[in-house]
Amino acid sequence: MEWNLLFFFNSALLGIGLAMDAFSVSLANGLNEPSMKRAKMCGIAGIFGLFQGAMPMLGWVCVHTVLQHFKVFEKFIPWIALILLLFIGGKMLIEGVKNDSEENEKAQVGITALLVQGIATSIDALSVGFTIAEYGFLMALVCSLIIAIVTAIICMFGLIIGKKFGTKMSNKASILGGVILIVIGIEIFITGVF
Repeated sequence: MEWNLLFFFNSALLGIGLAMDAFSVSLANGLNEPSMKRAKMCGIAGIFGLFQGAMPMLGWVCVHTVLQHFKVFEKFIPWIALILLLFIGGKMLIEGVKNDSEENEKAQVGITALLVQGIATSIDALSVGFTIAEYGFLMALVCSLIIAIVTAIICMFGLIIGKKFGTKMSNKASILGGVILIVIGIEIFITGVF
């Protein structure tokens, strides 16, 4: 593979494709916390970008070092994503239903939940390491960085859109956000298993 415009274009397309789950989770986070500050939004987008960029690179390393061990782990990826997103989405859904009649302040997205979301939405990106295995280390690193940047930008848009609708939807936003996370978990599971 050569350094050319097609390489950068393909890397950006990979980033767009991989960012869709993170975009949806960002949308849910924005819905859940409509008063989120800009610094926190940048942090969330950055964490999703970091995970989405790190996972393909980790997959590339696995291909070039311990491929046989990664193959054994690969069949568990959809299950892990499903469990993590069902847990977080279910928790948001229950809190939204519980707080529906109350006028409590919305629960904010904590760092633990954010890290779990980052792992859950990016774990399928490990397999991208297989598609970029023909790249040298530097090309794989640049591709991963492009994926990270594209993901962060897309997630920022998800947060902005989620905040806008979260403010208008009030208590129903947490319920919708939980449902979105559950649906993403099921979608990752179904596409990964079937």
